[in-house]
Amino acid sequence: MEISSAHSSWSIGNKILFRFFFLFFILFIAVENNGAFPFWWIIFYYPQEWLHHFVPWVAKNVFHFSYEITVFTNGSGDTSYDWLLVLIIFIIAILGTFIWSLLDRDRENYKVLYYWLTVIIRYYVGLMLINYGLGKIIKLQFPFPDIIRLQQTYGSSSPMRLAWTFLGFSTGYNLFMGIAELAAGLLLFRRTMILGAIITLMTASNVMAVNYFYDVPVKIVSTALVLMTLFLLAHNAEEVFSFFFKDQPVKLTMIEPPSLSKRIKLTGTVVKSLLIISTLCFGAYQVMQMQKSTIQVVPPPLYGEYKVVSFVKGKDNKTLLITDSLRWRELKIESQHYANAKTIYDTLDFSINADTTKNILFMTQTNGKAIFAFGFTKPDSVHLLLKGVFKNDSLKILLRGQGSNKFLLMDRGFHWINEYPYNR
Repeated sequence: MEISSAHSSWSIGNKILFRFFFLFFILFIAVENNGAFPFWWIIFYYPQEWLHHFVPWVAKNVFHFSYEITVFTNGSGDTSYDWLLVLIIFIIAILGTFIWSLLDRDRENYKVLYYWLTVIIRYYVGLMLINYGLGKIIKLQFPFPDIIRLQQTYGSSSPMRLAWTFLGFSTGYNLFMGIAELAAGLLLFRRTMILGAIITLMTASNVMAVNYFYDVPVKIVSTALVLMTLFLLAHNAEEVFSFFFKDQPVKLTMIEPPSLSKRIKLTGTVVKSLLIISTLCFGAYQVMQMQKSTIQVVPPPLYGEYKVVSFVKGKDNKTLLITDSLRWRELKIESQHYANAKTIYDTLDFSINADTTKNILFMTQTNGKAIFAFGFTKPDSVHLLLKGVFKNDSLKILLRGQGSNKFLLMDRGFHWINEYPYNR
């Protein structure tokens, strides 16, 4: 799709394509806003509540899903709900394009509507990537690998965790990614839109590739960012093709705005300035507050890595052997809210809460299958003793702290000179 301001009359194909993209992008931006526009969740609260009922109904009665949709958009943007919602938007856009084309066959072009669509897309893509960029510069999205990750084998990690560990290791690379994403701010200004779109296309394509090939569940939104950026560049598609493939000198053109009164222009400038300032200030405040809540200035209670010395179960005080599938082999308490335990066959993830006044450790397995309430004591500076009841059986677990660990990944550092690759 190539649209030029020089052409007063658009081809039938361009008009049909525009109608489809207009409907699809507007609907997508509304329902998959992903925090791009400040306070959009307040504006869209009731429509979203309606969609939470409508989409599951469609899944059950139209597409006959074998399961009910009860999970909506969350940390994963690729839920069944999200995919079905995108399909519904696509179908609505197709039907809407057909009806629109029948009712508006004689229109010569959609220059004004096209301009405002590019404005909405520019702000959607630009503001979203600014938020993501701030999260990388403050190193919130990809934190340093914790003890659990450092001791996890490559083979037992998920593709997403491998990517997060790789990206989280380097502060410098986070800064590089963050600055590249902040460059999407160039999209917010019409005169720098082309440069911003070219940079954003590279940035968004890389993000999309990581999401697809490391199974990160933000495939829908990242794909949309790439498609929207290509849509912005379509205005100069012919010139870009001639420059790169025909070796011809070209002049890129801006998308011309409609004629507006001075009062409307001034109002637009004020609104635009407030939107950009509020996004930057509110975004920076948000990520800094989140950073404060995640950084541990003081280690949480019971923090550390423990090896299980003995695991005693039942009233008959049966000591489980290390080969028993129920016996824990080690316990890692990474933060005040998270821990994991390893058995011979599995890794168990827990959300935890330690009450240091009553010396009680509450542990809830993330899949909800197990809930523990242990009384804990420290017989000495090294050992930790947990006593509790699970499924009418008493448990007594003696653990030994492992002290500090050294990891090559975190200690290797940066070297200008390497006579040989240090690839271990």
